[in-house]
Amino acid sequence: MSLPSVDIVILNYNTKSILEQCLPQVIANSQYPNCKIIIVDNASTDDSVQFVKTTYPNLELVVLDSNTGFAGGYNRGLKGRTADYFVLLNSDAEPEKGWMEPLLEMVKMYPNLGACQPKIIDYFNRNKFEYAGAAGGYIDEFGYPFCMGRIFGNVEFDKGQYNHSNEIFWASGAAMFIKREAWEMANGLDEDFFAHMEEIDLCWRLQLLGYKIYNCHQSTFYHMGGATLSNQNPRKTYLNFRNSLLMLYKNLPESIKSKRIFQRKVFDGLAAFLFLIQGKPKHIVQILKAHQYFDKHKKNFQISSNPRDIQTLSGVLKNSLVMGYFLYGKKTWNNWYKNH
Repeated sequence: MSLPSVDIVILNYNTKSILEQCLPQVIANSQYPNCKIIIVDNASTDDSVQFVKTTYPNLELVVLDSNTGFAGGYNRGLKGRTADYFVLLNSDAEPEKGWMEPLLEMVKMYPNLGACQPKIIDYFNRNKFEYAGAAGGYIDEFGYPFCMGRIFGNVEFDKGQYNHSNEIFWASGAAMFIKREAWEMANGLDEDFFAHMEEIDLCWRLQLLGYKIYNCHQSTFYHMGGATLSNQNPRKTYLNFRNSLLMLYKNLPESIKSKRIFQRKVFDGLAAFLFLIQGKPKHIVQILKAHQYFDKHKKNFQISSNPRDIQTLSGVLKNSLVMGYFLYGKKTWNNWYKNH
């Protein structure tokens, strides 16, 4: 019986210096005999393309003619690929040795698995979780994402406290393992998102299709984070707040959609007040712009074919993450799930 095939697809945009650091480790630590590494370049204007062509002529390189964001870049890069599994990998991430086999074992254990996330550790501080995914993604009923190992800005050290495999709500796009059939059933990423939250939307839609999302603590990646867009950049605030509303609008049933979006906007107003206290007026402007864009364009968005209440899905906190974090000091996953 032949081994399952895996395509490791690295999306790059103007990160030549990071490719120089991370790509050698991706190659060295991905010695599974039936995998292929593909670089998809999102119309970079630095020397990324020439670097890959010159230094790694045996790697497959797909060069796009325009920057279509994280969502569009992966959709184009994966179009027509026939591997059994895809790994969506950020250019600023690298794996530990032996990372792939535990993920393939998870598929055997859970036939309904659609996507899976390895443990994601800080590249620069290797005993600490990394913001973008940590040990697996969750969400509250108002659309605020969080992780085992990271809630808002509170990022924990990895002490083995989350070394258990769970059904989760979302797998991080920094290093996402996904079945090709699940990717195709969901029609890939939604390009209306451009970047940020698109992998959460994808995992939501996968759950609506009957797939499950899992974390795999036996597989580890190290991620720099913010290589393309820093957390301090107001543009990132705009995308996160806009795309959160878009995600709720697309995937919630009509019976609760308006109420939930109104509640989310109230919480966004509290976030704007927090930015005011922090002396970050540019971020307040971006929240307002995000709401304006959403209100103007929401009717143009593609609605999921089978939306249902988020509370019926796995990996959902049936409380307000914002209230628990800021009022009651629940700043870790274990604060919320004490009896796990």
